[in-house]
Amino acid sequence: MGRFINDIKKFFNYTIFSTKAELKSEVAGSFLSWLWWILDPFFFMLVYSFIAILVFKSGEPYFPVFVFIGLNCWQFFSKVVKSCVKVVQSKKMIVTKVYIPKHIFILEKIGVYGFKMMVSYGLTIILMIIYQVPLSWRMFWAIPIMLVLVVITFACSTIMLHFGVFVEDLLNVITIVLQLGFYVSGIFYSIENKLEGILGELLIKCNPIALIIADLRRVLIYNQDPHIYSLLMWFGIGLIISVIGIKTIYKHENSYVKVI
Repeated sequence: MGRFINDIKKFFNYTIFSTKAELKSEVAGSFLSWLWWILDPFFFMLVYSFIAILVFKSGEPYFPVFVFIGLNCWQFFSKVVKSCVKVVQSKKMIVTKVYIPKHIFILEKIGVYGFKMMVSYGLTIILMIIYQVPLSWRMFWAIPIMLVLVVITFACSTIMLHFGVFVEDLLNVITIVLQLGFYVSGIFYSIENKLEGILGELLIKCNPIALIIADLRRVLIYNQDPHIYSLLMWFGIGLIISVIGIKTIYKHENSYVKVI
């Protein structure tokens, strides 16, 4: 892992520059510019709130905040993972000319969508104030919970990056899997309340994104402690998968140029 750390230090400036460049390119020529980073998740929140409250009669307290927390977390995970499937091919002009460790592209995507997520969570705090959500010291649990989210996202992205080079239809498969994941991760409903007992407990603890979303709501809305041991377990699993993914990328990255 020494090589991995050295590469991060060596290409740190490139990562920051490419992250900023992608963010700027997304809003270039747009009339509302960076406001779309707020409006996009905000309108999604309004749609899901409308459906859940009026159609499914959801009785969750502080429901717009409830949905916004889950939606922001899921958007970060799904967009990073999905974008990493074909990230090597999208960087073909760079990859074929100079050497850049391929995991740097993952960090770039994490930087792009992580920045958007932080903007959205800034709006979440505003919504919490508007809806008078009780604040407590447990809100600081959100920081280590978000760290687990980043580790899990990076771990999944390393695997997607590697196999995305060789499996042409992987993006289509991942799109379907992520659509399923959206509905079983409790974005606009509470798994703990809707699926009580062993089934709900298993769905939360066996699905790291569902666990992270549930725990963010516990510490931000309900003033409850997170599932500490489950978070530690998934943090460890994420680190192990990340190590495997990084070593796999280092081992095969010379062959990526030949395939793309």
